[in-house]
Amino acid sequence: MRLADCGRTLATAALALAVPLAAAAQEKPAAVRPDLKRGQEIATSICVACHGADGNSAISTNPKLSGQDAAYLLKQLNDYAKPASDKSARVNSIMTGILGGISATDRLHVTAYYASQPHKPGAARNRDTLELGQRIYRVGIPERAVPACSGCHSPNGSGIPAQYPRLAGQHADYTVAQLKSFHDGTRRNNVPMAQIASRLTEAEMNAVADYAAGLR
Repeated sequence: MRLADCGRTLATAALALAVPLAAAAQEKPAAVRPDLKRGQEIATSICVACHGADGNSAISTNPKLSGQDAAYLLKQLNDYAKPASDKSARVNSIMTGILGGISATDRLHVTAYYASQPHKPGAARNRDTLELGQRIYRVGIPERAVPACSGCHSPNGSGIPAQYPRLAGQHADYTVAQLKSFHDGTRRNNVPMAQIASRLTEAEMNAVADYAAGLR
């Protein structure tokens, strides 16, 4: 065989091999479908002590997970699983330790399960700060470039799926703790919230968190 013919043969063979390989590279792996039964098993065996079997935590410093958007919850778990050196990580030693025993697939299942559970409403408890909390939530603080919370978390506090969490009925103590964490830089997985919280006083955080807890 002449050298030129040999070269053409090799090129043809390479092209024939490259086409199926390229097609295979473009194929996406089959998406894992959430298994609510498996999610419930994880929730009732691992998460129940802090978040309740149905996601309606009875502990005011631990968040209610019921009715939250599954994609939002999954992002939070994935952020907890990141190394602390990652600037987008959400750092919590308890959650990091727990996630060490939960696979990425099981995170999908448990977040879908909690998202499917009915959300139990909460209530505002401080009548004296209700007006201030309402004003911050509905209007913001324009002179300090604090936007209205309702713009991202919706007027009724149900949130915007996958991006912003439900605040309606959430424990005020937990919401305040998160605002403070954003304020002091210990929670870093949402830059806009860190900027907003940095412009709020502690009294304003308490007021808006209490107001949001009573939203329906």
